[in-house]
Amino acid sequence: MAGKTIETRLFINGEFRPSSNDETFDLLSARSGSLLAKGKSAKLRMILAVSHALHEATKEDVDDAVAAAKAAFPKWAALSPYERGRYLVRLADLIVEANTELAMLEAESMGRPVSTYFDATVGSKYFRYFSEAAYPQGSSSLNTPGFMNITLKQPVGVVAAIIPWNAPLIFFCKKLAPALAAGNTVVLKSSEKAPLTSLYVAGLAKKAGFPPGVLNVLSGQGPVSGAALALHMDVRTLTFTGSNRTGKLISKMAADSNLKNLIFELGGKSPAIIFDDADIDAAARDTQFSIQLISGQTCMANSRIYVHRSIAESFIAKFKIAFTSARLGDPADPNTNHGPQADKIQHATVLRYIELGKTSGKLLTDEHSASGLYINPTIFTDVPENAQIMKEEIFGPVVIINTFDTEEEAVANANNTEHGLYAAVYTKDLDRAIRVASRLEAGTVGVNCTSPTKGDDMPFGGQKGSGLQRESYIHSMETFMETKSVLIKVDRL
Repeated sequence: MAGKTIETRLFINGEFRPSSNDETFDLLSARSGSLLAKGKSAKLRMILAVSHALHEATKEDVDDAVAAAKAAFPKWAALSPYERGRYLVRLADLIVEANTELAMLEAESMGRPVSTYFDATVGSKYFRYFSEAAYPQGSSSLNTPGFMNITLKQPVGVVAAIIPWNAPLIFFCKKLAPALAAGNTVVLKSSEKAPLTSLYVAGLAKKAGFPPGVLNVLSGQGPVSGAALALHMDVRTLTFTGSNRTGKLISKMAADSNLKNLIFELGGKSPAIIFDDADIDAAARDTQFSIQLISGQTCMANSRIYVHRSIAESFIAKFKIAFTSARLGDPADPNTNHGPQADKIQHATVLRYIELGKTSGKLLTDEHSASGLYINPTIFTDVPENAQIMKEEIFGPVVIINTFDTEEEAVANANNTEHGLYAAVYTKDLDRAIRVASRLEAGTVGVNCTSPTKGDDMPFGGQKGSGLQRESYIHSMETFMETKSVLIKVDRL
């Protein structure tokens, strides 16, 4: 990316522009720990060169972006699905072509290893799929005598999207593609920890020819621009992925404004249950990858593992070898598969949980800390079910492995949480697999597989405190549309 200019202003109404008060915010490199951007003279160092400092959206900027989206909505909604799809497929192609640039931006801003960066491929598929699948079907009924009744599927209007920092490109695509395909216009707020890929793709959308106002991208702090979107009376649907705490705040703001429709994917404390007849090698390999991916910074990582007592020694030995073999290092190095935590706050949070774990369970891995923002893969065993590290999402490479004796015990412990995003069960007994899967309180259950495995056409979301509604190729369109009943009285049929 040497020599390339990375735009860091706000993208509103088809143009990049500074924030209304010209305020900017710092961006630290998770890769090096140094400042990437600071003040009005900021430059992204090393591989990047930016034209501006990172601009922080104000309430006025949010108002402008929503107004632009609202103004663009009628013409965008009036286009046929095919006409809207032409813009989406062009953007899909541009995202794939920019894979190297996008991977390097995330390596810098949040430490994502380029060796495991599949996000451009996955993200582009959302735009490609919805470029051809956005043909919502209504229904008709002759069940009311004297009437021929129909239902219409119509876009809701302005959609707000607030995305997290751990996989920003994927969330950008999975939320915006169906919302835009359904005929809505969108205002997206990226995380202040990882704003670069969202702004980069905004530039790609401009290159793809999206009409002004259809897609707007803001960067900034949640309490300011995020809150302004949640409270905005012209935002009809808000989709958010992030923490339970922030989800609750957004829910209150939505209720205090216009009761906007909410789509939430929130935190997880995902369990994996390993029975005594499981393929131990596969279970150890899969579960360690789940908790080690992106340095444990995924909401569906299986951070709790319950293994049958009779195979616990063998499983833990294999898991430990695989987990501690992670190659820590520069995320821009293709040989690295374990990068740093996203920033100093997240690094300190994970270390705090590790210290708490030492007081409640048995630490199986080395206690020495890695340098910088890196944290070594960490394993605890024999942790009481009521311990803090069993209940709260750590969002780091920390796993608890406990044993069980009976199926009932394993299921009860797995469900003993307010989270319910993902769960897994490993067994060769199909009857038991189906029985346990039906009893686990999670939006997705993997059988002989675990996260991040999921089906793109299967509904994804959480039970209990892990979310509201579902997202997927098939299900996302419905969440961004209103269903209207039209009653047509006729003289005779």
